[in-house]
Amino acid sequence: MSDYPEKTCSIDRLVRHAMLVRSALKGEKTEQRRNGVYGYPGELFELDGESFEITSLTHDRLGDMGEVEARKEGFEDLDAYKSLIARMHKGMEWDPEHLVWVHRFQLVSA
Repeated sequence: MSDYPEKTCSIDRLVRHAMLVRSALKGEKTEQRRNGVYGYPGELFELDGESFEITSLTHDRLGDMGEVEARKEGFEDLDAYKSLIARMHKGMEWDPEHLVWVHRFQLVSA
């Protein structure tokens, strides 16, 4: 994947929080933001026995995220997303200029 940097973590760690796994399985979650690259477009991963495919990978600012993107992350709104991120990453300040890798994915039809 010469267009992207090396992975910083394995793809099986992309979506781990139980609530977010459930959201992905229901088709409500189609994006995951991470500080590093966990998977490349075309790569497959599994959640509870269901296969998902990474459809795109972009490097975006947190400040580019709005209500629509928060729902694609599996949250009701941006405030709910920020709240969970703050609980998971103690001491993290929301920096709108901070760059994250946005992994977009879809359920692979059986």
